[in-house]
Amino acid sequence: MNQLLNKWRNVVLGLSFVTAAAGSALAAEPLVDAAWAKANAGKQGVVFIDFQPATDFMRGHIPGAVNSNFAKDGWRAERASDKVPDMLGEPGKLAELIGKLGIDNDTHVVMVPPGSNSTDMGIGTRIYWTFKVLGHDNVSLLDGGMVAYTKDKTNPLENGAAKITPKTFKVNFRKDMIATADDVKKAKAAGIPLVDNRPEDQFVGINRHPKSTASGTLEGAKNFPNAWMTVNGQGEFRKKPELEKLYKVAGVPTSGEQINFCNTGHWASVGWFVSSELMGNKNARMYDGSMTEWTITKAGPVDQKIKLD
Repeated sequence: MNQLLNKWRNVVLGLSFVTAAAGSALAAEPLVDAAWAKANAGKQGVVFIDFQPATDFMRGHIPGAVNSNFAKDGWRAERASDKVPDMLGEPGKLAELIGKLGIDNDTHVVMVPPGSNSTDMGIGTRIYWTFKVLGHDNVSLLDGGMVAYTKDKTNPLENGAAKITPKTFKVNFRKDMIATADDVKKAKAAGIPLVDNRPEDQFVGINRHPKSTASGTLEGAKNFPNAWMTVNGQGEFRKKPELEKLYKVAGVPTSGEQINFCNTGHWASVGWFVSSELMGNKNARMYDGSMTEWTITKAGPVDQKIKLD
């Protein structure tokens, strides 16, 4: 009897191990550091997407990394119907783009932004969010980007063009992750926090994005600039205890529904990443169109706190 029980115990433990291993393959840690990047560079099943300019990439990148142009490769697109800029690209075209980078649904994808400042890191968080929207959870972001990786001169670099074997990437679209203008209106009516991740000058209406048609913010929004979320506004994300203090100062809750926005969903992706992935608030969503869509389409009123002649 004891031998039989031991046999079944071993089977259960084995199944538990397989299940745990499978689960870990599906969802990666949101942030990885330079040491992790060094240890995993060139490994099968791991693809680093480097968003350096092409000339910088050619001079030196993490071994095995591939290069992509954030602005020009189709990650975001102008909406034809009303010219709202920098919206999420069409899923089919995104799947094609991702496949051409040598990524399939089993790949652990690691974003590598340049890393000079929080706006740089927004490149990584925006594409991280894009992968999540497309149904791919096995994705991470290199904390500090290439600036952090190259700080240690012993970390290996590779030069020249990437060698890519195209693969097939299939989309499992998560529409519920994207907040629309209608969702924002409903959130306002329900008292759900709206979080403006732009600098204060844009929040109060002194300056605005060149494609926005009005200055100011959404009525009732709280200002939590994306630059607060990284150390000295650079490429390294702040630790959770520091972030908790900043959420309190900004008057933004760390749990419950909230919608992050900015001008075009770039800075807001930093706010969403910190809320959802670092603070663990899975009820946070991002308004893709943000203030450019809101003002171009005249979706609703704009709160301009300071009006200049």
